[in-house]
Amino acid sequence: MPQDVPAKAGAHAHELFFVRAGLDRDNVRKIVAESLTGADDGELFLEYRQSESLVLDDRQIKSASFDTAQGFGLRSVAGEAHGYAHGSELNEEAIKRAATTVSAVKSGRTGHLAEGPVGTNAALYTDLNPLALVPFESKVKLLEEIDAYTRGREPRVRQVSASLSGSWQAVYILRGDGSHAADIRPLVRINVSVVLGQGERMETGSHGMGGRFTYDGVMAPEQWRHCVDEALRQASVNLDSVSAPAGEMSVVLGPGWPGVMLHEAVGHGLEGDFNRKGTSAFSGMIGQRVAAKGVTVVDDGTLPDLRGSITIDDEGTASSRTTLIEDGILVGYMQDRLNARLTGVRPTGNGRRQSYAHPPLPRMTNTFMVAGEHDPAEIVASVKKGIYAVNFGGGQVDITSGKFVFAATEAYLIENGKIGPAVKGATLIGNGPDAMTRVSMIGNDLQIDPGVGTCGKDGQGVPVGVGQPTLRMDGLTVGGTAV
Repeated sequence: MPQDVPAKAGAHAHELFFVRAGLDRDNVRKIVAESLTGADDGELFLEYRQSESLVLDDRQIKSASFDTAQGFGLRSVAGEAHGYAHGSELNEEAIKRAATTVSAVKSGRTGHLAEGPVGTNAALYTDLNPLALVPFESKVKLLEEIDAYTRGREPRVRQVSASLSGSWQAVYILRGDGSHAADIRPLVRINVSVVLGQGERMETGSHGMGGRFTYDGVMAPEQWRHCVDEALRQASVNLDSVSAPAGEMSVVLGPGWPGVMLHEAVGHGLEGDFNRKGTSAFSGMIGQRVAAKGVTVVDDGTLPDLRGSITIDDEGTASSRTTLIEDGILVGYMQDRLNARLTGVRPTGNGRRQSYAHPPLPRMTNTFMVAGEHDPAEIVASVKKGIYAVNFGGGQVDITSGKFVFAATEAYLIENGKIGPAVKGATLIGNGPDAMTRVSMIGNDLQIDPGVGTCGKDGQGVPVGVGQPTLRMDGLTVGGTAV
């Protein structure tokens, strides 16, 4: 087995694509090599994926799905342009037709194929297929147990929704020079949502978890019960919430999932394509101060078992830990191969795609702010009047300007250094680069989210992780509902 293919991943890929699908490895190599002659870069991406989802709502299984998909995507890159063709038929004729299509992008050019990525023998997660290890009946029984447990815990429950989902993806990447890489990627997730009612008022709460492991990681009683208890706690807190104040004030962000604001307001602006094209608020600012001292932001796809981790990206580059902002200074961007080549830097292992039907783009993996030195209680105690935001829902961000709006799904007033009543309807409004300069205290309690993030870009969704320690940010605009 070649050194750039972890043994198990390579064996799975050979079985799926060159035994079951009947592809001839040597013939496919010739097709790819000929289609990329004269190109600057490119690859053949083969994918096999099984996925399933079960949803229980109001004591009934409302949906259950299982899907198997396979296909290929062939890309030829010439300068800034690329040709991309894909198909769901895994045979030589289909790949030949795709080769004819993508070859048009390099018509008349005599480019030199870029050097391929350095391989890795690392394996960040199991290669086991989670879907095959647990019977369907056991999954249904689990969701029914979750419903019964939830209703038994809280008499105010009006509705319970629980879902279980998983996938098993095998990828094989073949370049024009014959080098290749493979990866096997499991992914599971569980989620519980509840609605509590008190009089005429109803509020919701939800919690989930997941990662790149088998269902054992979410089906153990201590795991799914934690999801239920957390969802009930959130809904109960919101039932007692008061209207959120509005105005400019200090905001304390809790650890973990609130890092979604960092992901959206800052992370996307640090992706290589936006910066090469000059459309990011961070374009051309390498070496300049873009955040307060002490702020260090990294993207790390090498953390074992996390939802956003990848052994290799979808171009075959080994995943890495990339420092983006160091002590407030912008030091790097997340790069795929195309944007790295055009800007004269190394790829960082961030070339990702949703499936074989999509070309790779520079995307985040696990993006978070590194821990500081302050105790979280010290941070809260330092605020005379402000908001403590623990969980976030949806948000909107403009990459070019950096402007953002985020809605807090769980937040509290801070009054004289103490956490006060829960507030409803709080939104954080600001500008990503500006907000990073307003960080005044960084906690020592870094957390990564429990494994529920999905990032959208150009119509593609990929699993990601977000995280941060407790943060104090001064002078943020809070939109509220209080009058």
